[in-house]
Amino acid sequence: MFWVNGVESDLVARTDRSFQYGDGCFTTILMRDGKPEFWQHHVERMDLSLNQLSIPSPNWTQVADWVRMAAMPESVAGIKIHISRGEGGRGYSPTQVHSPSVTISAFAFPDHYKVLRQQGMHLGVCRQRLGLNPMLAGLKHNNRLEQVLLKGEIDQQGLVDGVALDIEGYVVETTMANLFWRYADKWFTPALDFAGVAGVMRRNVLDQLRAEQQCVEQGRYPLSHLEQSDEIFMTNAILGIAPVVSLGEIHYTAGNQTRRLQEHFKSC
Repeated sequence: MFWVNGVESDLVARTDRSFQYGDGCFTTILMRDGKPEFWQHHVERMDLSLNQLSIPSPNWTQVADWVRMAAMPESVAGIKIHISRGEGGRGYSPTQVHSPSVTISAFAFPDHYKVLRQQGMHLGVCRQRLGLNPMLAGLKHNNRLEQVLLKGEIDQQGLVDGVALDIEGYVVETTMANLFWRYADKWFTPALDFAGVAGVMRRNVLDQLRAEQQCVEQGRYPLSHLEQSDEIFMTNAILGIAPVVSLGEIHYTAGNQTRRLQEHFKSC
């Protein structure tokens, strides 16, 4: 069951432009006791995406009410907010569509995420590469075909996730999360100017590291840079922070700083 513009429904119109063209954006939010975590950050990221796509932003106060109505009763769960440009219009031109559609769905917290947080993640490396697209880089837009293809490749390897490189060989993210790694006394995370998704949890980790006056560098790094790191962790809004304990044949320990950050955001 979904909530479409505040009304319960089990159908989405086939003329919806998100179905037809992937024309829209979305976000997934961790819910704690029925309340969305980092709500304002999700709103700000969605507004940035909608502005880039020239889609009007919804009334976020109203959307927040819809989120509360759709939320599951469990103490920890998830919500997905999906915004489409709307229904109708022939061809790619968006000029005939004026009413965006907000679809909200709730989902149970994935139990295996608890294990991944504690025991760590084993990552492969995707053979297929992400394209460079500065016009859409950083956005969580509704066309996720690259991620579908890369996740399918990782599934065939029998792994949960893998590192995604761009076509020039630089580390971007994993198929489902952002990456951070530490070498000596400096943290690194990929810049997302040409590919990838700028996650809300990534933003919060960056803010926290800077508040602690730790050195954080964003840039374009080859896989070898990541492989030589002292500790690695990955982030997304539902998973939170999970240590990476292997990358291909290279093994790592769940570092003390990773565990400290986990504890910090667990208590937030």
